[in-house]
Amino acid sequence: MKRTQQIENIKANSEWDVIVIGGGATGLGVALDSATRNYKTLLLEGTDFAKGTSSRSTKLVHGGVRYLAQGDVALVLEALRERGLLRKNAPHLVKNQSFIIPNYNWWGKPFYTIGLTLYDLMAGHLGLGRSLPYSKKRTIKKLPAIKEKGLRGGVVYHDGQFDDARLAVNLAQSVIDNGGTAVNHFKVTDLIKENDSVTGVKAVDLLSGENHTLYAKAVINATGVFADEIFQMDEAGGRRKVVPSQGIHLVVDHEFLGGDYAIMIPKTDDGRVLFAVPWRGKVVIGTTDTLINEASLEPKPLQEEIDFVLNTATRYLKKPIKQSDVRSIFAGLRPLAAPKSDGKKTKEISRSHKIIVSKSGLITITGGKWTTYRKMAQDTVDKAAQHCGLGKVSCKTGKLQIHGYMKNINLNDPLYVYGSEGENIRNLVAENPGLEEKLHERLEFIKAEVVFACQNEMAMTLDDMLARRVRALFLDARAAEEMAPEVARLMAEELGKDEKWIQEQVEEFSEIVKHYYL
Repeated sequence: MKRTQQIENIKANSEWDVIVIGGGATGLGVALDSATRNYKTLLLEGTDFAKGTSSRSTKLVHGGVRYLAQGDVALVLEALRERGLLRKNAPHLVKNQSFIIPNYNWWGKPFYTIGLTLYDLMAGHLGLGRSLPYSKKRTIKKLPAIKEKGLRGGVVYHDGQFDDARLAVNLAQSVIDNGGTAVNHFKVTDLIKENDSVTGVKAVDLLSGENHTLYAKAVINATGVFADEIFQMDEAGGRRKVVPSQGIHLVVDHEFLGGDYAIMIPKTDDGRVLFAVPWRGKVVIGTTDTLINEASLEPKPLQEEIDFVLNTATRYLKKPIKQSDVRSIFAGLRPLAAPKSDGKKTKEISRSHKIIVSKSGLITITGGKWTTYRKMAQDTVDKAAQHCGLGKVSCKTGKLQIHGYMKNINLNDPLYVYGSEGENIRNLVAENPGLEEKLHERLEFIKAEVVFACQNEMAMTLDDMLARRVRALFLDARAAEEMAPEVARLMAEELGKDEKWIQEQVEEFSEIVKHYYL
């Protein structure tokens, strides 16, 4: 996946079947679905793949236990099916994660056992394991850090756990593997219209400054919380169609959880759920659901959100979590479809996806979540084919192996998230043993991963590298800041950049990293 090659493809082709705006989970899914149907497909991402919401999830591929409690059976059925397909299509990235709901009252165990057994039955043959009641003793054994006073036991259930940004990179690679073109740092600046119909886009390559005019039969807006920016290009002054809802996560050391099981707290003070999930040697705790007026690329956690997560988690853990224990904090914005009436709480706004076809023919996909990205893409491309004269071709992604596909991975190997590509990183180390050196003593990442990401994963900036290729920024923000100058030098060597570029990258990253520690 070399950016220079993708730029050459763009320069050689001004006309496409499908142009997808946005390189998050939804846009990547749409581009992959389109490319596998043999439509001539171009994906344009203004910053980096999964820079926004799609790298800031709770790292879960899940059916949505709380949606079941809300009675949204259709959404849960769809999500459970997609969870099973993603586990099959990307086994190197999606693993079976055991969760325990701790019970501190007499009715908790039977109530959640019945509800989660229904959840298992809905998953059918794509299920990940049976839900079972646990005794107090067994719950403590699996969750060594759980608060024991008043504990009556727990209920175990299974969902998927994954690395969101790594999946995004693999999807971008899959788009290219299947004949599509995908490029980051390439921003759409306007829509092209003929006779009030959208016929293409104007865009600029942010790294070279070069402008491009590109035509397509179908233009698909998959920009998540930024969808309204594209809507405004189509119809200035139109009603807002997306409501951003902020969710934050705190990352702490693994000792605060103690075992390999995750905790799911089914009902917090504000009626939402809270997770504490093991992830890459740390624990991710979240999330919140806070209505936000303005969407931004680097959303800031609010102090009340931080307090809520810390206080709720501490109620269930032996060892209180203090602000000083937080290794990283990140906030993401969910693109919820705006309700027609005001006053709805964010938890009441549907998580189902919504496809909007504008009068101009612009197709927009909003809402949804990582787990259902593939189905969202299928529905979107079906709609594009119907409205834009692409020719009817059936969806191919249900059984499509994602780039890096590899069964029977070793979860103790830090390179397991690369799947079949892990061997190529080991080859780099064999050629240059110095590349096996760790980037920071507190994290597992090695220099070879930086070289590999420059050569094969379109990492163009220090933020691309430390946030989404190696996940340092999301695991330990201070460590990411400390390793930044050395990583910038490694990148400069690979990308042919000078001392000025190194300095600029370190300065830019220093501003970004401030959002990630307390």
